[in-house]
Amino acid sequence: MNEPKAVVEVTAADLQGPGVVFCPNPKMPLWSNHPRVFIAVADGEGKCPYCGTVYRLQAGEKLHAH
Repeated sequence: MNEPKAVVEVTAADLQGPGVVFCPNPKMPLWSNHPRVFIAVADGEGKCPYCGTVYRLQAGEKLHAH
């Protein structure tokens, strides 16, 4: 199995919607931009289909159900 390009740990406060983050994230350099995609992390982690960055919930983070 391939190692991810990068792993970004996120908190519940970083989520943009119901269990999702977007990639590229604001900390990525402009030259590496690709179309914005939303990555589901509600199950613990998700991977960007464009750049391979893995977004992972930090240990102990809880998602609040609405």
